[in-house]
Amino acid sequence: MKKNINKLSKSHFVRNVTVMATGAAGAQAITIALSPIITRLYGPEAFGIMGTFTALTSIIIPVAALTYPIAIVLPKSDKNAKGLIKLSIFVTLIIAFLTTIILLFFKNSILEAFQIEGISSFLYLIPLVIIFAGLMQVSEQWLIRTNQFSINAKANFMQSVVVNGGKVGIGLIYPTATVLVALQATGNGIKALMMIIFAKRSDYKGEMQPQERGDSVKKLAKKHRDFPLYRAPEEFFSAISQNIPILFLTSFFGPAAAGFYNIGKTVLSLPSRLIGQSIGDVFYPRISEAANNGESLNRLIIKATLALGAIGIIPFGTVIMFGPWLFEFVFGEGWNVAGEYSRWISLASFSVFMNKPSVRAIPVLALQRLYLFFSIIRLIIRSSALIVGFVVFDSDVIAIALFGITGALLNAVLILSTIKISKKLYKSN
Repeated sequence: MKKNINKLSKSHFVRNVTVMATGAAGAQAITIALSPIITRLYGPEAFGIMGTFTALTSIIIPVAALTYPIAIVLPKSDKNAKGLIKLSIFVTLIIAFLTTIILLFFKNSILEAFQIEGISSFLYLIPLVIIFAGLMQVSEQWLIRTNQFSINAKANFMQSVVVNGGKVGIGLIYPTATVLVALQATGNGIKALMMIIFAKRSDYKGEMQPQERGDSVKKLAKKHRDFPLYRAPEEFFSAISQNIPILFLTSFFGPAAAGFYNIGKTVLSLPSRLIGQSIGDVFYPRISEAANNGESLNRLIIKATLALGAIGIIPFGTVIMFGPWLFEFVFGEGWNVAGEYSRWISLASFSVFMNKPSVRAIPVLALQRLYLFFSIIRLIIRSSALIVGFVVFDSDVIAIALFGITGALLNAVLILSTIKISKKLYKSN
């Protein structure tokens, strides 16, 4: 036993996960500590407006740079990785510009199509959100590539302090939805700025030799074209699948219902940000290295998945059993509805928590096209589940329950399929 503990303590993987988790823990501690104050200052309707804006931008953010930043970890040379950084920033600026043009000409059509007139005055923040997201993604993937996990951890913590502190500080004077939306819009920009500042102060020198020649940006774009062709659409459909309940709730039941869902989703994302994301970020370069060395990939995926399952059963199980009571106790009177939603959101959130190793393995296993197909099917099934709940049963709770159950089942299929495919690929090699 002692030998195993010593072995774990010396593991680079475990140490890197610990560093990332420590930063995430600090960030989430700030969020948890201030959330009861924030919910009492603003109320469900303000959270609903922020949730609607967040849902809309969350659909766009993953494709801010057409997922080219994810490829930054893969090249052997730092020069090619830096070429992908330039490509990612260039693509981000183009998408932000095109989004501005679309908003100028089709703003009213977008508002009517999604029935989100309540966030009309905030739509022009979206191009800024895209630019901030692109910079954040590039900075984050560079730090993952260079194993500078401590910088990522510090940036996470500082972002949480600034954003949540701002919600409380400004909310004491001016507790409106505008404050929540503005801070939400600038959150990724704050994180990107922190990462860039800390990275410039670091002593990382890289492995690039003076005579090293990298590929042109055009060649890198072509070489990694499977990211915009398959991964970007997948991220887009996946984001729609995750955020469509808020848009539907706003349309069918109003901003307060969307606010209940938003706070439930925010709370249930804490374990994922604290542990799941940390393991996923460290696991990505590890499984990439393992593939290059011919190691057993399916064993790595299984071990990481089971570890996350053992960790996640406690927080998610607690919410499933005591959700309504917990939410009313922590966030104040009237928030028990959010707890009822959260019972069902927990099922899907737990499966997302566990699927991090499988999702991180997808680029390494060259399963981008298959993952895109899976995401389209997932969107169709989960949207249908919501529509059945809203239209057939005329019940927000039944709709969220069906949404959570189908999400859990589909993620289980994804995990098992990835493990099976990785095992076949390993045997064939």
